[in-house]
Amino acid sequence: MQALTVLTPSLWLSSFSSSQKDKLLRKKKKKKAQEHNRPQGVVDFLASPLLSAILTLSIPLLPVPASFSQPEYPKGSALFQKACIGCHDMGGNILQPGATLFMKDLQRNGLVTEEEIYNITYYGKGRMPGFGEKCTPRGQCTFGPRLEEEEIKQLAEFVKLQAERGWPNVETYGD
Repeated sequence: MQALTVLTPSLWLSSFSSSQKDKLLRKKKKKKAQEHNRPQGVVDFLASPLLSAILTLSIPLLPVPASFSQPEYPKGSALFQKACIGCHDMGGNILQPGATLFMKDLQRNGLVTEEEIYNITYYGKGRMPGFGEKCTPRGQCTFGPRLEEEEIKQLAEFVKLQAERGWPNVETYGD
């Protein structure tokens, strides 16, 4: 009995000389390029599944656009770090537990709108010192540097936003 030889593509290709192999491979690539409507000579690995996998896996490594990673009020965050965090770290209140910056306490204390938050930040109330340039009486106002009206507006927007979000971590972004 004679052994049956299976003709595999590599066995079939080995029967040709190297110049014949090159000619066959070029012809095969040209036909493949025409089938896929791409010009001849385009590097084949560009269309490979391996490249697709690499690109897909590298997407999380790409930098996140600034508009997605930064909060809407980065200036308010920097001001909060500078003027408020000593007493209101993470929205709490180290001097008066019932006067936190969490939404339930803001609502209970009648500070629902940005304007109301602005007023208490500007003029102060109880143990909360006022930070406005024209804050009076002197004993109710901060002994530290005063804030401009625009800065207090930014703080009010920031505090309201953070209260609505449940006070996630407060960070500064390049300020």
